[in-house]
Amino acid sequence: MFQNNKRAAYLDYLMIIVGTALMAVAINSVFDMSGMVTGGFSGIAILVKEWTQGVIPGGIPLWITNMSLNIPLFLIGMKIGGFQFVKKALVGEVCLSFWLAVLPAFDLAGNDLLLAAVYGGVIQGIGIGLVFLGRGTTGGTDMMAALLQRKLRHYSIAQIMQFIDGAIVLVGMYVFGVQKALYAIIAVFLVTKVSDSMIEGLKFSKQAYIITSKPQEISSEIMEKLDRGVTGIHGKGMYSDQDKLLLYCVVGRKEIVALKELVDSIDPDAFVIVSDVREVLGEGFIERK
Repeated sequence: MFQNNKRAAYLDYLMIIVGTALMAVAINSVFDMSGMVTGGFSGIAILVKEWTQGVIPGGIPLWITNMSLNIPLFLIGMKIGGFQFVKKALVGEVCLSFWLAVLPAFDLAGNDLLLAAVYGGVIQGIGIGLVFLGRGTTGGTDMMAALLQRKLRHYSIAQIMQFIDGAIVLVGMYVFGVQKALYAIIAVFLVTKVSDSMIEGLKFSKQAYIITSKPQEISSEIMEKLDRGVTGIHGKGMYSDQDKLLLYCVVGRKEIVALKELVDSIDPDAFVIVSDVREVLGEGFIERK
């Protein structure tokens, strides 16, 4: 058990290290090169670098601003989340600042702002997702969102970040212009969607509710031919005033067509409701470790 916990901790830190490296690539080689402020303390660092161009050659480096702004958040995080929360946040922030300082900057998107928004949004979204999967943050608005999410649990961390980053994008609009700010909004949207997908799970399935007059026949066929479990839920048809057995089943995306065909072959009058589900834990889907 101790060895498993130790291995899991190493994996968490590895995801944080790799995630921050990807974030640094997006910030250095896409957003900073394109003059695109996508939010976060890294966005503020890009603004500060632009504002200080005339004072310091090249402006204040991104990693210095990013590191300096995080000090108050670490103090708040230690008070609210405890040392364990701050420990991984500190690792994430140090790693991000390190990668920002040492990784060379390449103009990945050239002068194409749309490519910059897409490349940067996807790369940074994957990076942020990895960091959160490693149960850490990189400080900045990431850590701020993680702290706020403890009180606003009906919002995801990525959604809270989207709101905060939007305010920073508005400031960037006055510095780099409306056009780049509009493309930055596309990048922020992609960051949110990609990181949200990684946090909530990438394995999608389908759930089906089946209202039928032949529940036994259909459930038997599903369990035998599709090898999927079925749950019967007792209900009552309010129009017919008859008791019914509602069937509930979760299948893989590729199996939903076979499920509908199977139901239709047994009871053409059956009522089938299909919707998406995400990250199904249990036998036949994602095994618990």
